[in-house]
Amino acid sequence: MALPPASPQRQPRHRRLIELDVYERDDGLWEVDAKLTDTKPFDLPLKTGMRAANVPVHELLLRIVVDTGFNVLDAGSQSNWVPYPDHCGQHGDAYRRLVGLNLLSNFRGEIKKRLSGVLGCTHLSELAQLLPTAVVQAFAGTVFRSADGSQATDTRPFQLDRCHALRSDGEVARLYYPRWYQRPPSASAEGLTPAPASVCASPSPTAEQAP
Repeated sequence: MALPPASPQRQPRHRRLIELDVYERDDGLWEVDAKLTDTKPFDLPLKTGMRAANVPVHELLLRIVVDTGFNVLDAGSQSNWVPYPDHCGQHGDAYRRLVGLNLLSNFRGEIKKRLSGVLGCTHLSELAQLLPTAVVQAFAGTVFRSADGSQATDTRPFQLDRCHALRSDGEVARLYYPRWYQRPPSASAEGLTPAPASVCASPSPTAEQAP
């Protein structure tokens, strides 16, 4: 894999920084702090006035509290920098609507249902979409302690079939999750050519934890 070549004449026009930090609490719950920051390298004229270069156009924060079953127990948002200071934050903290959802059960679909369009903030909703995989990674090695990344040895690892490398009929499953490996259908039976084993060669030690 390779990136397209960067043009030597390109000029910076926008920077978006996304930060997600996950914390384990002493009461057995977990907190996720997510932050989105947009800046411009030049002074930006807005309807509400001039925003100086490198001063955030957006600085938005989202926090959720979850248990080890991925259930959202509390949620809220904060808008520090916005284009329309007297209006952008007046959504009544719509992001409490995340409470009651499960990060691994149609979470992204529920975000669209509860917070799309005028119901929420475009950028906070985009930020919320990143929460499930961040929590999965945080639980790896702590909540998930077994060798195959599951909570119990008789439980199928949830990360299987969630990306191309971790498909249940692929080489990673065959090598590292043999109990759950499913032999791919033959090319003659399906009219397909199985993916070459080299596509998954030499995975990193933490690849098994990826959702």
